[in-house]
Amino acid sequence: MFKRSIIKQLEQWKDKPDRKPLMLLGARQVGKTFVLKQFGKESFEHCAYFSVDEENGVADIFRKTKNPIQIVEQLSFLCDKPIKVGKTLLILDEIQSCPEAISSLKYFCENMPDLALVCAGSLLGLAFGHEGFSFPVGKVDHLNMYPLTFSEFLEQKDAGLYRYFISIKAVESLPEVFFNRLASSFTAYRICGGMPEAATKMLNADMASVEEKLRNILKDYTFDFVKHATPLLANRISHVWNSLPSQLAKENHKFLYQLVRPGARAREYEDALLWLQNAGLIHKVSLCQTPRIPLKSYEDLSTFKIYALDIGILRVLSEMDASVYIDTTSAFSEFKGALAENYILQSLTANGLNCMRYWSSGNRAEVDFLLQYGNMVIPIEVKSDTNIKGRSLVEYDKKYSPSLRLRYSMRNLSKDGNLINIPLFLADRTEVLISQ
Repeated sequence: MFKRSIIKQLEQWKDKPDRKPLMLLGARQVGKTFVLKQFGKESFEHCAYFSVDEENGVADIFRKTKNPIQIVEQLSFLCDKPIKVGKTLLILDEIQSCPEAISSLKYFCENMPDLALVCAGSLLGLAFGHEGFSFPVGKVDHLNMYPLTFSEFLEQKDAGLYRYFISIKAVESLPEVFFNRLASSFTAYRICGGMPEAATKMLNADMASVEEKLRNILKDYTFDFVKHATPLLANRISHVWNSLPSQLAKENHKFLYQLVRPGARAREYEDALLWLQNAGLIHKVSLCQTPRIPLKSYEDLSTFKIYALDIGILRVLSEMDASVYIDTTSAFSEFKGALAENYILQSLTANGLNCMRYWSSGNRAEVDFLLQYGNMVIPIEVKSDTNIKGRSLVEYDKKYSPSLRLRYSMRNLSKDGNLINIPLFLADRTEVLISQ
C-alpha cells in the first residue's frame, strides 16, 4: 500500500554496471518482503520468491551444491516460470536461517553476475557471527531498510498535503493552515509509528487494531530472542530490551547497567546489546565530548544512549496509551521528550543522515545529537512541543561557534542567526532545509 522510497535505491542497484547480489538488512516487520516483491513486479518481467527455511526444503538445495547454475535450475523447478538472467528478480527471504545460502552469494557474484539476486532476512545481521560461517566479503552489496517514515505515511494518508510537504525547500514560516494539518497527521503517525501493518490500521482509524498489531510485533521480537540466542543470552537480551523505557525516562538518557538488572555489569550485557543492534531493534548513540571531524575518532564507546527502532514500538513497550500525544498535562512531559528524540533519530537515520553521537559537558549541558554533514558538525536539540527553554545549544554555541545549529520542536519553521528551528514533522526534510 505505501510507496517506499527505498524502491528508488533498488532501481539504482538494478542499473549498476558492477552490480553484486544485494543484502537487504532490516528488523522484522519493516516491510522488506513487500518492497522486494513490489520491486520485482515493477522492474522485472518475472519475480521468483523463495523463503529459505527448513520447512519448504529450499535450504537443502544450497547445502547440496555451490554451483549457482545448478541452484537456479533447481529453484526454477519450484516456481511457475524459469528463472532467466536479465528478466527475473530472484528473491531469497529469511536467508539468515541458512548460512550455506549466504555463502553461495560469492559464487553468484563470480559466476552469474548478471542475475539480479536480492536476499533479505529479519535477523540477517545476526547471521554474520555464526561459528564456522564463511561470509562472502566483497561479493555482495548492502542496503539498510528502516520503518516507514512520516513522509511515506503522509503520502498515503493525504496525497495533496504530501505534495505541499515535499515542496517545502526554504526556511520560512509555514502558513497556519498547513502547519496545523501537518501537525494533525504527525500525531497520527506518532501513535502508530513506522511499522507498515500498524500504520495501515491507523489510516483506517482502527485504534484497537493499531495497538494489537504493535503488541503482536513485540511478542514476535520476544520469540526471536528465545529462538535465535542461547537461553542465557536470550534472558539478558530480554532484560536490556525491557529496560529501554526506564533508560529513556531519565533526564540524560545515559545507559545504565543497573537499570537492566541490579548488580549488572557491562561485560555480562555487551553481547545482548550487540544482538539487539545486529537485529536492527535499537540504535546506539555514543558520547562525543570533542565535536571535531571525523566524529568517529572522538567518540567514547563506553558511554552511550540507546533508542528503539520505532516510536510506535517504543510507546507500546513503555505501556503508554495513545492519548499521551493528546494529553496536555505535565504527567508525560519527560517521556514525551524521549519519544521525540527517538523520532528524530529514526527520521534522520532513515534519510541517510548519521547522528549516532551526542555531546555532553558533564552536568552543565548536553546536546541530544551531533550530525556530521560534509565538513560540518551540527549540534541538534529536540523538544517535544512548543516549550524551547534550555541552555545546552547556547552553551555549545559559545564554546564551539558552529556554522549551523538545529532545534526540532513543534514551533514553526524559522531561522535566527545560525539556529534553524524545524517542526518535528519536517524532520524528513532536514537535508533539503540545511543545504540551502
